[in-house]
Amino acid sequence: MNAVKIHTLHAHFDGKVLTPEEPVDLKPNVRYRITIEDDESISGQSIWEKFRDFTGKIDGPEDWSEEHDHYLYGTPKQQNKRVI
Repeated sequence: MNAVKIHTLHAHFDGKVLTPEEPVDLKPNVRYRITIEDDESISGQSIWEKFRDFTGKIDGPEDWSEEHDHYLYGTPKQQNKRVI
């Protein structure tokens, strides 16, 4: 099985053809899958701004963080072993 190789490059589109801005090491006459991202849509964003799209709140029991083993694996609850 061949490993997937991912390359990121910048290119300019003149209305008909994508032209790489730097030399590329690709085999000629091979079909490639290309994903297009507009530099303007991602430039200026911090990593935290990019992650914001993947964040959210999950509803769950009030003690979820303290009793995660119980909810994930079914172990007995630790019941009031919190140190205040």
